[in-house]
Amino acid sequence: MQGGEDKGWGQLYGHNPDDVCKRGLVSFDSSSGCYTIRSFKWDFDFHPKDRTVTCGSPDGEAFLRRLGDFFRLSSLWYLNSAKAIPLTNQLIMPQNLSGGEIFFRGSHVLPLARLAAMYEAGKEEFLFQGASLGGVAASYGDAAVVLSPYPKIPVTLILWLKDDEFPARAECLLDTSCEFHLPIDIIWMTAMMCILMM
Repeated sequence: MQGGEDKGWGQLYGHNPDDVCKRGLVSFDSSSGCYTIRSFKWDFDFHPKDRTVTCGSPDGEAFLRRLGDFFRLSSLWYLNSAKAIPLTNQLIMPQNLSGGEIFFRGSHVLPLARLAAMYEAGKEEFLFQGASLGGVAASYGDAAVVLSPYPKIPVTLILWLKDDEFPARAECLLDTSCEFHLPIDIIWMTAMMCILMM
């Protein structure tokens, strides 16, 4: 992972900032030389020269301490690889993406069962937690939130509450355009961040 980060920082340092901003819908401050990504509800500053990531929010800094390894690598991929294409607004299960079999293997299985168990009778709590991350409620299942880990990578989490016949269930859906921006292992990492934050 460290090698991946080193490569990502090196690539980012060599890019034209205007191009990076246009492709990824991020901003660049020429005086400080840093890119700013809006992720969830926080602004994160990426400094290619000294290879650091900072956030002005205490909650954002707590997120970095918790999931910084995932976030730094996936963010560098996003900054370097995002394409100047719009969302399709067509949703797909991650396992149905090209190479999506990764989502069925060992430690790469998304912890959706754990997420469902946590909120099995807690629709309002689920929606509240999503909103606390900058998410927007959506009309799927019994409750759903759309999180924005990156400007062009919305992640939709759907909850079905438990009832007399079935246990609670959760699902993760992505815009089909995601695979034009990120490789499958980074898509997995991004989806995992969203689920862990919930």
